[in-house]
Amino acid sequence: MAETIIEPIEPFGLSSKDRKKSLFSKIGVVGAGKDGRNIIRLTSSAGLEVIFIEVNQERIDFAFERINEGLDSRIENWGLTHGEKRAILGRITASVDYAALKDCDFIIECIRFDSETGVRDTLLRKQAFKEIERVVSPEAIIATNATTVVISELASELKYKERCVSLHFPVAHTDAKLLEIVKGVYTSEEVYNKVLLFAKLIKYDTIDVHESNGLVSMRLMVVILNEACQMVMENVAAMEDIDKLTTIVYGMRVGIFQMADLVGIEKLVSLMEDMFLEYGDKKYKPNPILWRLYRTHQLGVHTGKGFYIYDERKLIKPNPFFLVR
Repeated sequence: MAETIIEPIEPFGLSSKDRKKSLFSKIGVVGAGKDGRNIIRLTSSAGLEVIFIEVNQERIDFAFERINEGLDSRIENWGLTHGEKRAILGRITASVDYAALKDCDFIIECIRFDSETGVRDTLLRKQAFKEIERVVSPEAIIATNATTVVISELASELKYKERCVSLHFPVAHTDAKLLEIVKGVYTSEEVYNKVLLFAKLIKYDTIDVHESNGLVSMRLMVVILNEACQMVMENVAAMEDIDKLTTIVYGMRVGIFQMADLVGIEKLVSLMEDMFLEYGDKKYKPNPILWRLYRTHQLGVHTGKGFYIYDERKLIKPNPFFLVR
C-alpha cells in the first residue's frame, strides 16, 4: 500500500502579510448630523462598510433613527427593497470612541453645526483631525466635508499632512451627485486620485476646486438667496413666485427659498458670516430676513418652519411670519 504523503497547505495560501486590503475597505465618518448621515447612507448603499463616531449613545440612536427613516422613504418610492435596506444597515456601525476608526482607510470629518449658535469651531475640527491621526494608519486619508474651512489649516498641525483633503457633498436633494474636491497646500496627488476613485465608487461626478471659502456651490447659492430675500423685502414678488421662477426658468430642482430650508438657515447664516469676514464683500452678508428666521429659531425643514411650514418634513405652505403683501 502506497504511503500517504501529508503536507501542510499553509505555504500554498496567502499569508496575512501577503494579503492586500481593498482600497476603501472601511469608511469612517466623524459626526452624524445631516451631512454626516447623508455620507453614511451613500457609502453604505454603495456596498462599503461604514463606522461613525458621535459624542454619546443618544446621538447615535438619533442618527440611526434618521437613517432608517430615509431608507424607509426610498422603499415607499420604489427606490429600495426591504432586503437592500437590511443589507445597508448591516454595513453601518457606530461608536463614541475614536479608536474604533483604527481599521478605516478613509475618514471624513462632518462635525455638526451647534444647534444653538450655528457655529462650527475650527479648533474642535483640528482636535478631531489629531484624534483621527492618532488611531489610524499613516496611509489612511483624512478628509473634511466643509465649504468654509480651509483644509490646509486643519492639516497644518498633523504629522502626515499630505493625506488630508477637502470635499463637499451637496445635501439639497438626493440627485445632486456631484462632489467638490479641494486639494490643500499639502495634499498629495496620490491622495487626490484616490478620492476621485472614491467618487466613482459611489457614482458621483467631481469638480476640482481651489481652496476658497464657500467653494463654488455656496458662493453662488448665498448671493442668489440674498437677492431673492431683498426682492421679498421690497415686495417685488411673492416668495413662492420667486421659487416658481427659479425652478421653471433656471431649472433648479427646488426653489431658492425651499433649498435654503433644506440646507438649514443656521448653517447658511454661519457660512455667510464666514464668507463676509473672509472677502469683506457685503453681497455675502446675511439678509435681515435670514437673521429674523435665525433669531426666532425658524431654521428650515428640521425645525418645521423656515421660509415654509412643514409637517413631518413635508412642505405645507409659505411661512407668513415675514411676508408683507
